[in-house]
Amino acid sequence: MTLDLAQRGAGDRNSRQIVEDLDFMGVERSSSCSTFHTSFSVACVADALSETLGIYADMVLRPHMPEDEVEESRQTALQELLSIEDDPSQKVFTQLKNVRYGAQFGRSPYGLVEGLESVVLKDIVDYHQGRYLSDGAILAVAGKFDWESLKNLVENLFSDWNSRENSPSELVLVQAGVRHLQHDSSQTHIALAYDCVPYQHVEFYQSRGLISVLSDGMSSRLFTEVREKRGLVYTVSASCQTIGNQGSVLTYAGTTGARAQETLDVTIETIMSLGDGISEGELSRLKARVKSALIMEQESSSSRSSQIATDWYYLRRVQNRKEVLAEIESLTCGSLVEHFLKYPPRCWGLVTMGPEPVVLPDAMVSVKSSMVNGSRGETR
Repeated sequence: MTLDLAQRGAGDRNSRQIVEDLDFMGVERSSSCSTFHTSFSVACVADALSETLGIYADMVLRPHMPEDEVEESRQTALQELLSIEDDPSQKVFTQLKNVRYGAQFGRSPYGLVEGLESVVLKDIVDYHQGRYLSDGAILAVAGKFDWESLKNLVENLFSDWNSRENSPSELVLVQAGVRHLQHDSSQTHIALAYDCVPYQHVEFYQSRGLISVLSDGMSSRLFTEVREKRGLVYTVSASCQTIGNQGSVLTYAGTTGARAQETLDVTIETIMSLGDGISEGELSRLKARVKSALIMEQESSSSRSSQIATDWYYLRRVQNRKEVLAEIESLTCGSLVEHFLKYPPRCWGLVTMGPEPVVLPDAMVSVKSSMVNGSRGETR
């Protein structure tokens, strides 16, 4: 609600003026809240960069927080929260995050109905004053701009931003667990998680390569084994995620209630098959896909700036594309298998939504996570 209200008038513009000015300049924008950050993302023509940054500086530093729009902001937040009920895949992943990370780091940024209904303007103002601070803030810009002019602009816009002493980063801990959401439907939605190395780890690209073998494209193992050969699902996927110091592989499968247990069993079997070997064909395809993604990213200033911010947060430096390509080229079938055996899946978490629960073997639930060290950044 703080994020929403900050965009309803700031500096010398009211809510309508902000919208009209940004629309007049053709600015594409979005905003979001996650576990650790509130984020603003914009894309504009080069000539509009200065004025656009000025508007967003006002939103961050000088929002009006109009009391007569608190109720509208509340209703917007409630609608976003309730919309999850219409998206089963999002709902099971929201619950999986809570199972895996617990009450502190596994809370949904959408909040709870009771919490949203209890918020008053003072809560929002206090949160803004206590949390919208310069420490830990990152501004990433990609595209056509002059570096010295940009630095001067940022200094002028943000020089009076409040700060406070940095507090030590809290370690994110994960836990194993199983949760079932009863839902009278012919479908069952399965969200499964297990440990992998985090983004800042020196062997991250080994882990990312395994995810590519597992899930990138129609020739991937999950698609081939779970969908094509057995016809168990209408969709299946896997991705990697880092929250703080913890890395996770998240998998999703949508199937029928009658075939849900078999789907989970085959999915786990396919994941564990990575330790049996990687073929040269799989290695070639993963390298081609990652290279293609890097090239496409270079064509998008928005994607590039997002990657810059991610690198700076986790590594305290920005990787250049040659460095990333070198990491990908260094992958071998042997190194991928070695990495999988060195960091095997642990600390399984499972959330299902459907007519009947799905069983995760007790041995998988009981295995605890182990802290993974090995930074490739300057700190952390």
